[in-house]
Amino acid sequence: MENISLIITILAVAIMLYALWQVFALKQHIQGGMVGRRWKILAGLVVLFALGYIGMPFMGKLPPETLNIVVAVIFLFGAVYVVVTISLIKRIILALSE
Repeated sequence: MENISLIITILAVAIMLYALWQVFALKQHIQGGMVGRRWKILAGLVVLFALGYIGMPFMGKLPPETLNIVVAVIFLFGAVYVVVTISLIKRIILALSE
């Protein structure tokens, strides 16, 4: 069972690194303004998640109290990521509909 978990984690890290590459590749096509600022926040969150994914195999060594805080922080930043993404998409849709 541990091997399956490791394989899934490696796959998740690979996908997150691909997403990180996409974020920085697309940054070249985004100018400043509100979209540019939100994109920077989005990029920072993707970096944070990528680091978290890379550190995932070592989290089992943390004490339960610390692990609970790490999970809570991940949930918090996951929620922020969703809000920033929806806000960015909304701004793009509104800009395109004008």
